[in-house]
Amino acid sequence: MELLTSKAGTDQASLPEVPKRLRVLPFADGVLFPYMVAPVVITADHLKKLVEEAVSYDHIVGVFAIKGEAKDQKIPELYQVGTAATIVRMLRMPDGSIQLLLQGLKRVRIKEMVQTEPFLMADVEHLEERLDRSVEFEGLLRNTIGQFHELVRLAPNLPQEVSVVVNNLDTPSQQVDFMASQLNLKREEKQQVLEELSVNQRLNLLASFLTREMEILQIGNKIQHDIQEKMNQAQREAYLRQQLEAIKKELGETDERMATINELRERIEKAGLPEEARKVAEQELKRMSEIPPMSPEYNVSRTYLDWLVSLPWNKSTEDNLDMERAQKTLDRDHFDLEKPKERILDYLAVRKLKQDMKGPILCFLGPPGTGKTSLGRSIATALGRRFVRMSLGGMRDEAEIRGHRRTYIGALPGRIIQSLQRAGSNNPVMMLDEIDKVGTDYRGDPASALLEVLDPEQNHTFVDHYLDVPFDLSKVLFIATANTAHTIPAPLLDRMEIIELPGYIEPDKIEIAKRYLIPRQLTEHGLKRSQVKFDRAAIVKIIRDYTREAGVRNLERRIAAICRKAARRIAGGERAPIRITPEEVRAILGPEEFFRETAQETDDVGVVTGMAWTPTGGDILLVEASVVPGSGQLRLTGRLGEVMQESAEAAMTYVRSRAEELGLPENFHRKWDAHIHVPEGAVPKDGPSAGITITTALVSAFTKTPVRKDVAMTGEITLRGRVLPVGGIRDKVLAAHRAGIKTVILPRPNERDLEDVPEHVRKSIAFNFVEHMDEVLEVALRRPPKRPEKRTAERKKKRTLAAVFAENQNR
Repeated sequence: MELLTSKAGTDQASLPEVPKRLRVLPFADGVLFPYMVAPVVITADHLKKLVEEAVSYDHIVGVFAIKGEAKDQKIPELYQVGTAATIVRMLRMPDGSIQLLLQGLKRVRIKEMVQTEPFLMADVEHLEERLDRSVEFEGLLRNTIGQFHELVRLAPNLPQEVSVVVNNLDTPSQQVDFMASQLNLKREEKQQVLEELSVNQRLNLLASFLTREMEILQIGNKIQHDIQEKMNQAQREAYLRQQLEAIKKELGETDERMATINELRERIEKAGLPEEARKVAEQELKRMSEIPPMSPEYNVSRTYLDWLVSLPWNKSTEDNLDMERAQKTLDRDHFDLEKPKERILDYLAVRKLKQDMKGPILCFLGPPGTGKTSLGRSIATALGRRFVRMSLGGMRDEAEIRGHRRTYIGALPGRIIQSLQRAGSNNPVMMLDEIDKVGTDYRGDPASALLEVLDPEQNHTFVDHYLDVPFDLSKVLFIATANTAHTIPAPLLDRMEIIELPGYIEPDKIEIAKRYLIPRQLTEHGLKRSQVKFDRAAIVKIIRDYTREAGVRNLERRIAAICRKAARRIAGGERAPIRITPEEVRAILGPEEFFRETAQETDDVGVVTGMAWTPTGGDILLVEASVVPGSGQLRLTGRLGEVMQESAEAAMTYVRSRAEELGLPENFHRKWDAHIHVPEGAVPKDGPSAGITITTALVSAFTKTPVRKDVAMTGEITLRGRVLPVGGIRDKVLAAHRAGIKTVILPRPNERDLEDVPEHVRKSIAFNFVEHMDEVLEVALRRPPKRPEKRTAERKKKRTLAAVFAENQNR
């Protein structure tokens, strides 16, 4: 509101007398000073009544400034000191409002409010001013008036005439009040000037306000001058915006850009950044505030700060350390898998005793479909943590792990940091899926980048290339999954705790189908359990004849196919329940897709039952050997790998070295060709575990000795006939059990592996643990070959000592 003087030379004696009781006019547009005039617009009905009554009597009202912004309240909160004013002019407008021109008379203070309806009236006290015209006062007054002239010269919103007016005023009080009315002061500051009765103190107060306003104007002019020096035609628009922003910053005003910077500053305060990250964030924010918004660097800095403050630096979810609840959760979601469950419960127990322990680095190793990924999700549920999954299959770019440096266009943090930001906590369960399928090319080696991530001694200071500040990963529970350990680099494999998830055996698959797969597929196909019933025999048929896998994915697909047919039949009007029998399974799924090998029906010469391990579980393997007249050649067929071919060559060398003891003629190998064949020739086969099987087949073929039909074997052979341990014993024994094998020959070091075999399987099979090939032949061949008496005595003596040792162990 602009205030102007009335008649500058008006004498106090000519002004109307102010009564002790005044009508109170709330003033929302500023502060009215004595001897000043101000236009006022009246719209409220009760204020119109006040004005009309004042005009009817003495034209005098008390003008008091309103505290705050409550303009429309009938009884607002008012300052106690105001100005008695006379209504110089009143004009009624067509819209019903009244325009007034008020002239201030003198300062008054409210003593008591005596009326509130229909308008406010109060008893007031007339305030008298005090003035001590000393030399110091005169000097300060002249200096203040000189500063005011300078301010009028610099300020674009003040006309030059006000400099003349201030010189023509009669008293120092009027001069001080006039200058205060012209300054761009807040309402509270103008009220402070009005309430000051000592003209000396009022002048001091005005001088301080005037000095501040002068500094603001000078800074603005300096900014304008500096910018104009740098400005050229191409940069004119950008620098004009910079000038506007700089002026607003000095005046304490904010625009959208300042609001963004202030918001980022608040987020940095609340983010709980470590000291190093906090310094980087503050430096980047300072740099951002100096960059024009149109510059590409502005958005780069903005994006970087957004990532920095959105990460969960100190946000952790509280672990649920209830071991009983965790056990129930894991058992509810997964059948069997005892080893991983035990490992998680061990972690919970240690976590309960040691709160600051580092998260373990686990690797679930097993065939596809055995529940590795879903087990990780169940672990997160049991712990009460967030779960994030990151697929590493086919990853070839190191930047996927460590992120891109900010010098690149479109740079982002790596997927580790992105997953943490998505999880919203610094201790989630992070699943690194398919870690064995990470590749490498010209863009780097992601597996090497994972070395720091998966090392508890290093990952507390993990540095992403984009963030370029350390982030603590030690609280994250990393769980990697892999189908095979052979393709994982050795240094990376060394950093992880391997937990093997072997393939499910048939009883496990039956339980999984009954508890999880069938109920889930019935729900997904809109069926109720009462509408479709699966016989146990039907489930067994699906497992045996339509799936050959270590996991249960194909089993679930077959169950889904049956559920679809059942849903179609029910939708067609067939009455429930529909019972799924083995016959129904064949009618729906068609002819059997797999035929399981079974034990031989008779003792044959040159045919030996071996045991093999495959990614889908164990299986039995028939090895056939035949000899025909020839020149001593060894022929191998059946798509045998290099290792298996070497085992066959070692077996042949062993047979030749033991020709005398086996009752074979001298130089027999020069007159006969040996042909070794492993059926299912389209399937590649490799590994050393068929060594004793091939040797037994050769001995049987050369000596014409039948091999026992109910014996299966596995083991590696050396040139001297020693039998070495092999892997996959659990799956191999289970395959032999399914085939009806009654006797199994295993290397003696593999005896400890029987702990993983179910007890009912161990009881139904006779196990023979051997150290030498001679022991294998004694068990496998129906009629042992002739041997010198000395060697036979030694073998009997050895067997006797072994029996005595076993009896001592049992005692």
